[in-house]
Amino acid sequence: MAKFFGNLHLVLAVGLVAAIALMFAYSPDVAVTVNSVFRWLHVFFGILWIGLLYYLNFVQVPTMPKIPAEQKGAITGHIAPKVFFFFRYAALLTVITGLVIAIVSGYGHRALTLSGYSKAENLIGIGMWLAIIMAFNVWFIIWPAQKKILGIVEASAEEKAAAAPRALAASRTNLLLSLPMLYCMVSANLG
Repeated sequence: MAKFFGNLHLVLAVGLVAAIALMFAYSPDVAVTVNSVFRWLHVFFGILWIGLLYYLNFVQVPTMPKIPAEQKGAITGHIAPKVFFFFRYAALLTVITGLVIAIVSGYGHRALTLSGYSKAENLIGIGMWLAIIMAFNVWFIIWPAQKKILGIVEASAEEKAAAAPRALAASRTNLLLSLPMLYCMVSANLG
């Protein structure tokens, strides 16, 4: 049992199979089940993305100045690169699965153009745009800056110093946008 729970990828795979099996067991048709799978994946990746956003903003960033210099390497060399891997791919997969759900469900274009048949479609559209902006920040502002800060790419001390406030501003922007985005997503209720 310890070997099973010691293998993160195996636990995730078994959990994924169990969730999908449950969806198929309680769904009358394949189309409904596929929709359920994408919705479940969307929620899973969204929790991972926003959870890591909150971890970075509420825990790691405020704690780093208090960590002795000789111990910072454990975070910047080992923990942070792994966090940013899951952070950026969770952002990407959250947006992709959300777009798939909206398009397959028939409201994608109306939601993205804020020309929905209902307030719910427009509300989900606002949430989608906020998430797209946030994902853009992750991939094109935060991650390039973090690669310099963490030493993943070569950068001078000046470049690292300039990257830090950019990364922080984009991350705090995402924190700010996550609050209305989450409201839009949970309140739209498009079934």
